[in-house]
Amino acid sequence: MSVVTKSGKEYVCLMEVHCDFREDRVREVSKEFVGTIYQKPPVRSSVKRRVRKRQVYSLDILEIEGRKVLMRISSEPGTYMRKICHDMGILLGCGAHMRELRRTRSGVFREDTLVTLQQVSEALYLYRNCGEEDELRKILIPMEMAFCGIPKIIVDDETVNSLAYGSPLMAPGIVAFQSFRKDDVVALITWKGEGIALGRALIDSRNMGKKGEVAKPERVLMEKDVYPKAWKK
Repeated sequence: MSVVTKSGKEYVCLMEVHCDFREDRVREVSKEFVGTIYQKPPVRSSVKRRVRKRQVYSLDILEIEGRKVLMRISSEPGTYMRKICHDMGILLGCGAHMRELRRTRSGVFREDTLVTLQQVSEALYLYRNCGEEDELRKILIPMEMAFCGIPKIIVDDETVNSLAYGSPLMAPGIVAFQSFRKDDVVALITWKGEGIALGRALIDSRNMGKKGEVAKPERVLMEKDVYPKAWKK
C-alpha cells in the first residue's frame, strides 16, 4: 500500500509546439485541460492502453519563448504530461510534444523540501565514521509525515499491539477519528501520533457503532510488542 505514489502530483513541463502560434490562443487551449479530462496512455507506457478519466487541478503557463511553452501542472496520479502536450498540439492545429519534465511535488513532499543523495551520503559518512548525528537528524523526517491528507484514527494504548500483530481494528479501541468512507485508506495512530499501520476502512465513519470491525491493517508499520500486550495467551 503506497500513500505517496498515489497522492496528487505537480510538474513543471516544457512543451514545444510544431508551428508558430498566438500567445492568447495557447492560453485559451490550456484552460480546456483543467478539470476532468480523458486520456489514453501513450504507446510507451507501463499500463494498459485504454481511455481513462483523470483530474487536472491546475495548469498555469509560466513562460512562452518562441515555440516553447513552460507550464506548471497539478493533477491526480496517473496523468500523463506528455499526453497533455500532445493533445494541446492537436487543438492548436499543428501538433506539439513534451521536451522536458520535472516533478516538483508528490503528496505533501515538495521539491524544495527534499534533500539530494549526496547530502544523504555525507550525513551517513559523518554518522558512521565520526559519530556525528547533527547532519543526519537535519534530513530525517518522521514517516508519519506521509499520513498528511488521509483520514486518521487514534486508538488507545491497549489496542496498539494487537494492530501490530495484524488484527482488525474494533470500534471499542478507537479514541478519536477523522471522517472516512468505506474502502478509504486510513492511518492508524497512537495518542502520541506514532504510526501503527495503514489500513482499509470496512465501514463509513458515520455508521460506526460501539461494536464491530472498523478497519483492517494492510501494512503494519510498528514493530510487535513496542506497546504492552492487552490480551492473555
